[in-house]
Amino acid sequence: MAEANWYVAHTYSGYENKVKADLEKTIANRHLEDQIFQVEVPLENVTEVHDGKSKEIKRKLLPGYVLVKMIMTDESWYVVRNTRGVTGFVGPGSKPVPLSEEELEALGKPRSEVEIDLEVGDAVQIVGGNFDDNTGIVTAIDNENQTVTVNVDMFGRDTPTEVSFTDIRKI
Repeated sequence: MAEANWYVAHTYSGYENKVKADLEKTIANRHLEDQIFQVEVPLENVTEVHDGKSKEIKRKLLPGYVLVKMIMTDESWYVVRNTRGVTGFVGPGSKPVPLSEEELEALGKPRSEVEIDLEVGDAVQIVGGNFDDNTGIVTAIDNENQTVTVNVDMFGRDTPTEVSFTDIRKI
């Protein structure tokens, strides 16, 4: 089976979210979940200050572009390319070029999936993030999002906290 890669589709500016929604609907309708896995509009958190008040907003990291994780076939290419609002793929001529590991990392995508040797019930120490230096018990593992849920003792109560695979260490 061919490998899935991230490709960049060029869209009309301002149509990124519409393209994402239309493409996801087409994938579901045509049952292409085994070829086109994920569609993303990369966002970044930005703090804007107006009249002395700061406000956290999400801004498009790449206006006019949508990222698509897919196995490149004639059918998957056709579906993405013919989605309303898509003007083409990034690459020479009509040949899409997948993003490299370095480009994905620059966009904030994990370079590769992190493997963990943990099970529900294991004791862990949190070594990064907001709950650094806390310990707790793993109650759930989410391999797709690369997170675990850890019950951390806060104010005398077990509080479920979601932590990245990279921010925990087994005790």
